[in-house]
Amino acid sequence: MRQTRRRLLAAGVGLAGLGGLAGCLGGGGGSGADGCEITDEPTVSELSPPVAGSPDAGVTVMAFEDFACPHCRTYQAEVLPAIREEYIDSGRIRYEHHDLPIPVDEKWSWWVASAARGVQDTVGDDAFFDFVDRAFERQDDYSLSAIADAASAVDAEPCPVQNDAANEVYRPVLETDRSRASDLGIQGTPGVVVNGRIVEASVSGIRSAVERAL
Repeated sequence: MRQTRRRLLAAGVGLAGLGGLAGCLGGGGGSGADGCEITDEPTVSELSPPVAGSPDAGVTVMAFEDFACPHCRTYQAEVLPAIREEYIDSGRIRYEHHDLPIPVDEKWSWWVASAARGVQDTVGDDAFFDFVDRAFERQDDYSLSAIADAASAVDAEPCPVQNDAANEVYRPVLETDRSRASDLGIQGTPGVVVNGRIVEASVSGIRSAVERAL
């Protein structure tokens, strides 16, 4: 967990002792929202995809999204709620979120995704999915303040999450997801894969594929 990383940094442990957390993007410096200071942060290179539903389900649905993609916002608002009700909440599927910054927006596609992964890393997968819903609601006016508001709403510390965004702390994780999408043949967002097969990112498309796989 990144909380351990922060405790180590606070205790004065050098970056050489942090293994895969070495490295730092140069986006640090300046002020964030709510009086938060933006300081340089080491990058995180490995983090499992956030999972909803049953981790051990026989059907895995992988959703690839770009936080600046308007079609992803529509998917989040109109498609995912139905999939949650029918399959996720009942534990019938394993639902994975994956990031695919096209990027639709050179800044916010990366920043919001990195902030969301920071929430996942410190507060957990449930908080991550809640943050994602709230973030997409603010797609038309993304800002560090919007990120801070979404973080606070899911009980994540807003200042560290803003740092995660501004420093693109989780960019290596996001790049790994981009490579995974390319390997699967996904070229746009939202992209949905059911048990390794690309399907239409609609309620009917996902439902049909899931029912065949159950």
